[in-house]
Amino acid sequence: MSTAAMLSEDQAWAAVLARDPAADAEMVYAVTTTGVFCRPTCPSRRPARGNVVFFSDPATAMSAGFRPCRRCLPHQRHVDAGLVEVISKAIQRDRQVNLNELARLTGRSPFTIERTFKRVLGLTPAQYQRQRRAASFRRELTTGSARVTDAIYDAGYSGPGRAYENTQLGMAPGEYRAGGPAARIGYVIGDTPLGKLLIAATPRGLCAVILGDNENELLRQLRTQFSQAEVYLEPKLDQHLNEVLSQFTAHPAALDLPLDLRATAFQMHVWEALRRIPRGETRSYAELARSLGKPTAVRAVARACATNPVAVVVPCHRVIGSNGKLTGYRWGIERKKKLLEIEAAAKPQ
Repeated sequence: MSTAAMLSEDQAWAAVLARDPAADAEMVYAVTTTGVFCRPTCPSRRPARGNVVFFSDPATAMSAGFRPCRRCLPHQRHVDAGLVEVISKAIQRDRQVNLNELARLTGRSPFTIERTFKRVLGLTPAQYQRQRRAASFRRELTTGSARVTDAIYDAGYSGPGRAYENTQLGMAPGEYRAGGPAARIGYVIGDTPLGKLLIAATPRGLCAVILGDNENELLRQLRTQFSQAEVYLEPKLDQHLNEVLSQFTAHPAALDLPLDLRATAFQMHVWEALRRIPRGETRSYAELARSLGKPTAVRAVARACATNPVAVVVPCHRVIGSNGKLTGYRWGIERKKKLLEIEAAAKPQ
C-alpha cells in the first residue's frame, strides 16, 4: 500500500482529523473495517486511527481493493482543481484580470476565488498573473526578435518602469536580453569557522552569499550564477561582509541587508518564513510548510530552501527533517551542523 507521497503518516492523520482541504489534492485515506476510501475533507465520522491506511491517489486505493466513498466521491475530480483551472484559463497574458471579473466569470465570491486559488497553488491570482507576465517577458527578451519596448507592452506592462520593477531582472531589460554583459556585480571574501565566505551585490542589493573551501571555488560559483555579468572585487562591501561574518560569533549583528533575489512568489514566501526562525532554534520542513498555510507542500518548501542563494542571511540551515536529522544543505551537511552548533551555543539561556 502506498502512503501519501508528501506526508508522513502522522501528518496525513492530522490532515484527516482537521478535514484539511489543502490535503485533498495530495492523498486519500481508507478504512480497513469498511473497505471504503475518502478525501480528508469527507464529512463522515472519523474512524479509529488503527483502522486507517493512506494512499497518494484514488487509483492506488482502488487497486488495493478499496471502493470510493459515496459521500465525498474521492475518485472524481476535486472541485477546487476545476475552479483553479477555470481561473487560470481566464487570466490572459496581455491584461490584468481582477478578482471581481473572475468572480463574475465563475459565480463565486472574490474571497472564495482568492482563498481557493492560494490554497491550491500557494499564491494569489494577482501573484500568479505577475509571475506569468514576468516569465513571458523574460522569454521574449531571451528568444524573441521584437524590440525591447514592444516586448514590454506585449507582456502587458504599462511602461518600462513597471517592467523593470516587477520582473526581478536585477538589470535593465536591454541588458537582460544581451545576457547581462552590462550588469556589474561586486564581491568580497572573508574567513569564517566554516571556511571561506563570499558575498556579492548588485546596486539593488545582496544577490549571493556563498560558502566554500577556497576563493577560486567561490568565484567560479559566482561567475557560473552570473555568467555574462562583470564581476569585480568591491571593498565597499566590507561593512556588509562584517555583518554577515558576525553571524558566526556569539554577538551577531542584526541583519537588515537589502536583497536583490530572483525568485517565484512561493520561494519568497518560504525565504521570508526562514528569516523569522529565531537564532538558536530549528523547524522541520513540515512545520515550515504549516506556518505558510500549506501543510502538504513539504517537498516544495524543501526545494525552496535548497535554492536559497544567500547562505546565513536567509537561514535555511535552521530547517531539519521531522526525524531530527539535518538532511541536505546546499553548502554541505558539515557546515550546516557547525552553524547550528554555533547558534545553539550562543542562544540566551
